[in-house]
This record gives sequence, structure tokens and C-alpha cells, in this order.
Amino acid sequence: MKKIIVLMFLSLFFLFLFPIQGNAAANTSKIFLNGEQLSLPNDVQVTIVNKNVMIPIRVVAENLKFDVDWNQQARQVKIQQNEKVISLTVDQKQAMVADKQVTLNTAPQILNQTLVVPIRFVSEQMGLSVKWNNQEKIVYLTGSNNESDKASGVDSGGSGTTSLTHVTDIVFADNQLVVSMDGEQVQPVISTLKNPDRLVVDLPGTVFGDLAQPLDQGFNGKLDVTGYPNVSEVRYSLFKRDPGQVRIVVELNNVKDVQFDHNVIADKLLINLNVSGDSVTPVPVTPVIDTGRKVVVIDPGHGGSDPGTISITNKPEKEYVLALGLKVQALLLNEPDIDLVMTRDSDVYPTRSERVQLANELNADVFVSIHGNSATSSPQASGTETFYYQRSSSKDLANIIHERLVKALGFKDRRVKNGNLQVIRETTMPAVLLEIGFLSNAAEEKAMSSEEVQAKAAQAIVDGIKEYLGI
Repeated sequence: MKKIIVLMFLSLFFLFLFPIQGNAAANTSKIFLNGEQLSLPNDVQVTIVNKNVMIPIRVVAENLKFDVDWNQQARQVKIQQNEKVISLTVDQKQAMVADKQVTLNTAPQILNQTLVVPIRFVSEQMGLSVKWNNQEKIVYLTGSNNESDKASGVDSGGSGTTSLTHVTDIVFADNQLVVSMDGEQVQPVISTLKNPDRLVVDLPGTVFGDLAQPLDQGFNGKLDVTGYPNVSEVRYSLFKRDPGQVRIVVELNNVKDVQFDHNVIADKLLINLNVSGDSVTPVPVTPVIDTGRKVVVIDPGHGGSDPGTISITNKPEKEYVLALGLKVQALLLNEPDIDLVMTRDSDVYPTRSERVQLANELNADVFVSIHGNSATSSPQASGTETFYYQRSSSKDLANIIHERLVKALGFKDRRVKNGNLQVIRETTMPAVLLEIGFLSNAAEEKAMSSEEVQAKAAQAIVDGIKEYLGI
């Protein structure tokens, strides 16, 4: 009887570890436990649910000898290993670890008569180290009592271990490196090296989490840098394993000088890489004739080859911000005292430097960059936040537009913040960057994609600009 209960629980646990969007999508994924491939029944599949990796609990329990108690009536399962007790309830995000309540990203579910739970929960609460190879759809599990824990380079999160931050995404676009992390904020150590020229980013106290980019068996990987002539390679690796330290190297090609700045915002590290090659061709700017009207530059972020973040329904940020930007454009074109300039009005990609150059050469009165926020490791994150850079005039503009946006949309107020971002740092006029809401949040993404909410946001932005300019 006990074995039947264990099998039921493991099946449920494995399914919960790999969440899906809508219905769970079965696949032919493999699972390795302490270096040995597990023999899976035909009806057991690794699954993705709402971008969370899920795994049937019965496979893990059978091999690690967890004590499992399944309460069919209450739809609760209790897992015990030595003194550690974990209690989960089907379709509820709240779980109990000993006497402490924790919140899961995705609730345990029963799919195809199998109980599944998220693999991250196993890693951090059940004493397992976990690595997910997204490219080959392979799960690597390491028991916390196994010496290969250190070799795996993945934090188990169990008692007696150091809590490590998980690197969950690495993106390089428009000479900007964006690293997303889940855990304590990390202060990077950044250096430049010669022969060849390269920028080295070390992240102390970090390991790889459920990284979207592929990793090989040695915990190494590379990004596609096609289209960046001054960058020959961006590679990443688990540089140290005890304690963990992720290293990212940006290798450069034919550059005269390497300059960079960085900023840590919430769960993201942003590194702006300014490289000068052998020649620089200036971007032509058509001057605006001085008509006495105020010049306003609206910047829908990203575009073209740069999709921006990907929403929870797999839509690129560039589409959302362009749709909103065009609504702002339509309103401002009706303002007789404003000359409007768009950094883009189609799916093209002007670089951040080109956007800055455009606004500065126009001697614009106001610069507004429109974006959608994301926190893939925290899908419950929500709200509107607005960034400015140091100048009091920019802060005044930020406060005015932000107040109108929050009132119009009703999203959580994440406040006005000082942010070291290129398009608001290097522009010379009052400049703000608007994070309208979180595209990684299902409710906000749905609202932000609606014509009604976009119209409200556009009107709020325009009203804020006019108030600041005194029009």
C-alpha cells in the first residue's frame, strides 16, 4: 500500500516540476539522477507549465527513498526526509516547509492522474541540486548527500548550505548585456583584459538556475552575437563551484577603446558596453525647423532584431511598446504647440546611441522612452515604475507622468526611481523611461495588450507631457 502511495506522489510531483501554458505539453525529455539516467515509465513525461519546469514526484521519491503520505480527501501530500517535512496541496501555491509557509510560482497540479510540482521547489526545499538543459530538454538531479553536489555547481538550498542567487537569463542586444537573477541582489565584479580585448563579468555567489540559454555538461554556453561587428563572442560559464560564481565574457574585435557602465535594477544587471571601432559613421539627423513649438521625442523601445522581453504569452515587448507609442503619436499630432519626433514608427531597430543622438541633435524639450517590464523568476511581480537619471528636470517630468499613469491604469505604484540607463543618461533634455507594467504578469499583460488600457496609458503620457511643458 505504501509503495502505491509513493508512486502516486512521485507522479504528481514530477508533473508539477514542469509547468505548461494551458495544457501540459508532453515530450521525450530525459532525467539524470547523480549522473545516471532514470528509467521512466511510458506515461511519465517532463512537462513545462507556465514557463516552469515540472517533474513527476514518483520518479524522484522512488530513487531518493522519501517517505510520502498522500491524503486523497484533502488533496494534500506530505514528503519527509529525515527531519525535513514538506506539505503541498493540489492547486494551491502555499506550501509548508516545517512550520514555515512558502509561496510557489506554480501550484501543484494533477495532470493525467499524475501529481507534479516545480523542479525549483525540489532544488531549494527538498535538498536536490537541479540543472535544466533547455536545448536538449534534459533534467540533471543531484542528491544533497552526494559528493557530486559540488561538481554540479548548483545550489541545493538545503539546511547548512549558503543561499546562492540563480542566474535565469542572459541577453546581449544593442551592445547591452542584461543578466536576470532570482535571489539576493548581486554586486558584479567587472574588469577588462587584453590579448584579446574582452570584458569579464564575475557574479559572486551565483549559480545557473532554469536558464533559457543552453548549457553543456560543463556548465558553459555562448550567445549569438551576429550583427555586432565589434563583438566576436559572448560566453558564460560556472567559473567557481564552491561557492558558486557565474562568469560572463564579452570578447571584442578590432576596437580602439573599451568603455562600459553598469546598473543593478531589481533582479537585473545591465551593462552598457560602449566600444569604438576604427571608424564611426555618424547617423544623419533631419533638423526640425525652429517654429517656437516644443519638440517632443517619443521612443518606443527595442524593435527589429531586438524583441525586448518576451511576455507570458510569448509576445515580444517590441510589439506592445510600438502599439502604445503609435497611440501616443496620434494624440500628440493633434497638439498645435508640439512638434513630434518618433525614434521609430515601425518594426525597425535604431540603436540606443542613435536614439540619444537624434534627441540631442534636435535639442528636444522632452524625451520619453516606453517599455514593458518583466520578472520571469517572479511572475507575481506587478506595477508601474518610472526612471530618470539625476537631473532635477527629468525627475519632475518623471513624477508628473508617473502619477498620471498610476491613476489611469490602477496598477501597483512601484514609484519613481533614479536609473543609470543610456537613453535617459546621455540625453541632454528632461528624459524618462516608462515601465508601464509587467508583461511577465498574466493579468497585467492581458490588460496592457487591450486597446482600452493602451488608450488610457497613451492619454496619461500625453497629459503628463503637456502638464510638464505648461501647454
